[in-house]
Order: sequence, then C-alpha cells, then structure tokens
Amino acid sequence: MARALNILTVRTVASLKKPGRHSDGGGLYLRITSQGAKSWVFMTAIGGKRSEIGLGAASSLSLAAARSLAGDMRELVALGKDPRIALSREEEAKEEVKTFGAYAEEYIKSVEAGWKNPVHRQQWRNSLRDHAAAIQDKALESIGTDDILEVLQPIWLSKPQTASRVRGRIERILDAAKARGHLSRDAANPARWKGHLDFLLPRQPGLVRGHHAALPYKDVPAFFSLLRQRAALSARCLEFTILTAARSGEALGASWGEIDFKEKLLRVPGERMKAGVDHSVPLSDAALQLLVQMKPSKLVPNERIFAINGASRSNMAMAMLLRRMNYGHVTTHGFRSTFRDWAGDCTQYPREIIETALAHTIQNKVEKAYRRGTAIERRRALMQDWADYLTKDVKG
Repeated sequence: MARALNILTVRTVASLKKPGRHSDGGGLYLRITSQGAKSWVFMTAIGGKRSEIGLGAASSLSLAAARSLAGDMRELVALGKDPRIALSREEEAKEEVKTFGAYAEEYIKSVEAGWKNPVHRQQWRNSLRDHAAAIQDKALESIGTDDILEVLQPIWLSKPQTASRVRGRIERILDAAKARGHLSRDAANPARWKGHLDFLLPRQPGLVRGHHAALPYKDVPAFFSLLRQRAALSARCLEFTILTAARSGEALGASWGEIDFKEKLLRVPGERMKAGVDHSVPLSDAALQLLVQMKPSKLVPNERIFAINGASRSNMAMAMLLRRMNYGHVTTHGFRSTFRDWAGDCTQYPREIIETALAHTIQNKVEKAYRRGTAIERRRALMQDWADYLTKDVKG
C-alpha cells in the first residue's frame, strides 16, 4: 500500500511545538529544534545511505511550497539523480542573478565616498527603499518600462520632485549595471527620460526643472515668526539655514567644532562645500543666539549640531516641516533665492558680496578679492541686516 501524502495541515504546522521530525509523507518532514526553530527537510536514500536535505525555514517556505519541492526531489530520486546536486546548482544559479536591490546597494557603496554630504547617501537609500520597492527583488535584466512606470506613476503627480529623483537614480543604477556587464550594452535603459518616459508620463504641474520654489521676500518675516514658534529640531535647523543663507547640506552637516563663537563665524571645510573651497559664514546675532541656546554643556567638536542621538537629520525633515506649516509649495533651498532677491532689491551691497555670501563660484580676479580680508566684515553687516529683516515682526 502506498504511503500517505499531505499529512500535515497549515494549522498543524503553526501549532506544533514538540522537537523532532514530523512527517508530511513522501519524504517531507517538518523539523523542530529544541529551541523551537522550524524547517523543512526531505529524507531519502542516496547510494544506499539515508540522507537529510534541508529545504528552508518554515517561516519563509510555506507548506505548499515545501510539498512542491519535495515532489521535485522524489522525481529526481526516481530518475536516479542526486537531488542534493540539483538543489546546489539551483542555488548557485539564484546567486548569479543580480537583483536591482542588491546591485543598487552595491553601486551606492562604490560611489558614496565621493558624496560630500552624508545626508545625500541616506536620501539615495531611503528613496529607493520607499518608492522602488516594486523592483527591489527583480533581476536586473527583467526590469522593463512597465516596472518603472509601476514605481513612478503613484508619485509622479503627487510628489513630483521625489518622483523625478527616484527616476534619475534608477536610470543611473541601471546604466552602471550595464557598464559593469550585468546588462547588455545594447539594452535600452527603461528609466530613460528623454525620448522614452517623457512620452508615457504626464507633465508634472508646478515642477520647473533646475529651479527651487522660493517664498517672496516680503512674505518671509511672517513665515519666520511662525517658524520660531515651532519647538522641533527641524525648525531650528531651518531657522539656522535661512539666517545663514546656507545650502541645506551645509547646515545639516554643521558640527560644533566648525563654530567659532569668539569670531562669530561658521567655518565650513572645503570637503563639505559644493565648490570644494573652505567657506566662512559670519553669524548674525540671531544665528549666534540660536546656537548658544542649543549648545550642550559638554561640547564635542565632531558632534553635529542638528543631529538626534548622533544620527544626522535629512533634508526631508525640513521639507515635511514646511508641509505641516502649510508652506509645502516652497523648498528649503528656495530660501537662498529669497535671500538673493532681497539683497538685490532692498540693499546697496555689491553683487560680489552677495554672491560670496551664497558661496557661489566667483570667476574674475576682482570679484575673488571679495573673499579676502575686509570682505568678511562687509558680509557680516549683510547677514546682520538679513537677520534684522527676518525678525522685524517678532522683535518686541
């Protein structure tokens, strides 16, 4: 009489606790260790010797999947083949298949040393984790246009800036995979924008490529007053970013060792600057007061000012703050444009002083002179005037 098959049930598998092997029939067993770990094994005779072949943990391999594997094993045994060799070859083949998620992490690790801002590394990983989950486990060569559209369409109109960044990052990863030989050099990149996705995705309203939405300077004092009423650390970081007219990465990455309280300066090393050149930011009274209020009793030079338990904040924290304040239509970076417009329209400071305050690259020798000597004092006056303008509605 043939041995019974499919003895166990899903409920039995979940409830069994007794250590040992519990038969499902046909050589398939649920193995339970003394510590309670459950796994599937296939028992058979190979070369006259009884052999146990592990199929996988019961937490990741369902009863139905385990039965399917056991059926394949019985078929191989009936054909006189060693199922251990077949299983080993199958696993090797799986390891050779490079998934998007695995290669994305491999790519980021290979290039992130060249990214000046550690927050940038975090943003890359987070955006792919949160918005490209649909292709994380897909083999690189199997990713097509429909897969990219599945990733982008849910956020294309609701989160246009995020969607554009995710698309660009996917395109770059797939191009790198092609350069590494993981994809055919003749294969088209399904995440390519021009001449491909631009025909398949709708126009993103309100997204102007290459520019950052800014708040008109006449509206900034009222906004700044509301911002100062917020207690969150992201609010203090945004306040400091606006007061210094710094790039968000320069503010987020600022450490206590970069603050010269005596000279009232933020000294940003070249490796953290976009142009790769050291940059000193004169601190207004308001910026200095903010830092003094936040200064820890024991100052650690390498500790980032706006970190929480040692973990750096991301630019997304300030973006989310803006949304909560009903200012989601502007960006953190846009406040640099606001500062530039205010300085140009409302002050008599030379263009060179304003551009240097923004750490913009200066081309000619005359303008470069403003980076030296007394120019720092002229910039100090500019930054104090900016702070006075920002806080004019909150003084009292």
